[in-house]
Amino acid sequence: MKKHYHFVGIGGVGMSALARILLQKGEKVSGSDLKESPRTNELKKDGAEIFVGHQESNVKKATVVIYSTDVPQDNPEIIAAKQKGMPVIHRSEMLGKLVVGYAPLLVTGTHGKTTTSSLLAHTLITAGRDPSFAVGGYLTSSNTNSHYGKGHYFVAEADESDGSFINYPGFGAIITNLEHDHMNYWKTEEALVEGFRKFASHIASKQHLFWCYDDKLLKTLHLKGYSYGFTEGADLFIENFRQVHWHMIFDLTFEGKRYREIQIPLIGAHNVLNAAAVFGLGCKLDLTEEQLRQGLVSFPGVGRRLEKKGAFQTIDIYDDYAHHPTEIFATLRALKNASAGKRIVLAFQPHRYSRTKCCLDDFADAFEYADEVVITEVYAAHETPIPELTPDKILSRIKAGGYQKIRFVERANLPQFLSQFLKPKDVLITMGAGDITAVGPAVLDVLRPRAAKNDECGPRQSPGVEVVSEGGLY
Repeated sequence: MKKHYHFVGIGGVGMSALARILLQKGEKVSGSDLKESPRTNELKKDGAEIFVGHQESNVKKATVVIYSTDVPQDNPEIIAAKQKGMPVIHRSEMLGKLVVGYAPLLVTGTHGKTTTSSLLAHTLITAGRDPSFAVGGYLTSSNTNSHYGKGHYFVAEADESDGSFINYPGFGAIITNLEHDHMNYWKTEEALVEGFRKFASHIASKQHLFWCYDDKLLKTLHLKGYSYGFTEGADLFIENFRQVHWHMIFDLTFEGKRYREIQIPLIGAHNVLNAAAVFGLGCKLDLTEEQLRQGLVSFPGVGRRLEKKGAFQTIDIYDDYAHHPTEIFATLRALKNASAGKRIVLAFQPHRYSRTKCCLDDFADAFEYADEVVITEVYAAHETPIPELTPDKILSRIKAGGYQKIRFVERANLPQFLSQFLKPKDVLITMGAGDITAVGPAVLDVLRPRAAKNDECGPRQSPGVEVVSEGGLY
């Protein structure tokens, strides 16, 4: 008899990935969220029963109820499920159940999980291995964040933000980096580092564990497996890397063999690291050099990782999920190098009050490669606001850190402001993990009718608006 799985907050990227796999396996799935979204609409088309809003009656048919860390325990659906004696499990436990019977390949780290796991899944797909996968973004090639495959491997992001990554059974893994983030959960550096140590210790095959040698904290753990990086002494050593427009090219030396001129359609040194880890793990999974090269060079990208949202005349508009200073710096540097001297305008939405407080003194350096920064309100993501983190105080701290070309604009006014602020040949990039992703298309919506109106009043010329979605450059 089929089980009925109910997801509380089914519209989340991680929750929707698991729901989609269960649907592909033929299970009954329902779920609730505060509002409809493209993800909930897609799941509905795939056969899920979707409820808007959280209420007790939504779980009456369920046999297993799944929640994420962001869902409070006083949610009416969780209370009702417990009262009825239904199993109530965390999302990580559900993922742990789904990977049973596979050889799980886990990707964790403070930054780069989604790009690296997506790149790994894509490479296995192009090599004909048909992996299952559940990742934190949408692969551009298939427009999905998960798949129920018939192959031996299951690629999954292992989320360190709430400590749940230590519960996953792993055959192999990639650890991209280890930095101070989600300290509202971890509290201390010691606890954070110990969490990563435990994660690594649980990986069954150390011959399939890869970790970044360039990361200072990871290096202190003296992990088994293989290290990778730009630093001499790494087991997998990266050399001669360079950015050519929107591509990276680099050499790798691994286990006595030199692999020259590997190419990826991604930009930035951080993505060279991501690709190197996938290449190394792929070698140990017995993929051929040709399969690995083809997988990397054909990677179509992931949504919200330097995803091009469109263009207006000579203005290009991109969107990126980056919200931690390290991610922001790496992405802006790569974008600046690819944009041939164009003015980079960043519209940034801080994500979570706790993270903003923890990282506030690092944003000035993070914005180094932006020519202008427009900052908007903190996206709370269910957190209680911190009174001292007002826009004025955030701006003053960033300016005190040395970055001056920054201003505050309310989120509701961003599209109109940016449509006036942008100049020909500018590059606009929106950044953040919240609803800033909708700003780029909204700017195009303002510019389009304005251009049409100008056409009516003067010599006719093309407004030059191009609306596209070509993710995958981060």
